[in-house]
Amino acid sequence: MRILIMGGTRFIGVYLTQMLLEQGHEVVLFNRGNRPAPVPTVETIIGDRTDASQLKEKLSTENFDIIFDNNGRKLTDTQPLADIFQNQVQQFIYMSSAGVYLKSDQMPHVEGDTIDPKSRHLGKHETETYLMQGGLPFTSIRPTYIYGPGNYNDLEAWFFDRIVRNRPIPIPGNGLHITQLGHVKDLAKAMSQVVGNSKAVGQVYNISGDRFVTFDGLARACAVAAGKSPDDIKIVHYEPKKFDFGKRKAFPLRMQHFFAAVNKAMKDLDWQPNYDLISGLKDSFQNDYLASGRDGADIDFSLDEEIVNS
Repeated sequence: MRILIMGGTRFIGVYLTQMLLEQGHEVVLFNRGNRPAPVPTVETIIGDRTDASQLKEKLSTENFDIIFDNNGRKLTDTQPLADIFQNQVQQFIYMSSAGVYLKSDQMPHVEGDTIDPKSRHLGKHETETYLMQGGLPFTSIRPTYIYGPGNYNDLEAWFFDRIVRNRPIPIPGNGLHITQLGHVKDLAKAMSQVVGNSKAVGQVYNISGDRFVTFDGLARACAVAAGKSPDDIKIVHYEPKKFDFGKRKAFPLRMQHFFAAVNKAMKDLDWQPNYDLISGLKDSFQNDYLASGRDGADIDFSLDEEIVNS
């Protein structure tokens, strides 16, 4: 199949591009051209997706079987793209987020749970609604926290920064909030399993690891991945309301229970995660954190000092 990936040069897009090519598909990327393609031979169309006229100029004469919209954040990002390919593609696969769900007393989140009207990801849900009402053969993917080599968000690296330097790990609350991480390669695999799958048309799927972990448990798992004993790390619990961090981010995870069921995806997509948390974190530590030299980088721990010394 001929597949268009919006983006394709960072994190998820890199693994998805490689995987689809290995499966024998023809892959075309659309991006600004600021980063090299993950595979040098892959075709890239250079353009700015936020400019609807550019999208139309660059893509209206192209033919694709499948579209992966990996970097649309709000409806105005995706609507022009969807309108161009209305009635022309077999599937339109949209990268949403499990962050759209409203905080709930009943967990894990399942597809169909109430949406948070104040979510910073609300634009993604508005896009999902537009795609659904527009009659496109869409599939929506809702990951929880994504981790793995190439992660440009400080998630696992935040913990590694402190563990390799034998620093205390400041964790908000009592450390028992439950969260969920999904390895980027497992996410890309699930996305590739949507291609040509009629069961997936018109559906929304939570994608992540199939187990959950507490904040403290994640810190200990990161220690194991870094080759240290989980008993050797020092965790410092604190009450965030006692501090005025302003816009500064003291911890990389939202302070609430946040995890989602992935049973529907496992069933419909014939998919299951290959990485458990420890093996996934080891992959990230060895092939990204150490490989990039971040273990020797100059890290700002001023917020940690403020917390620990209070």
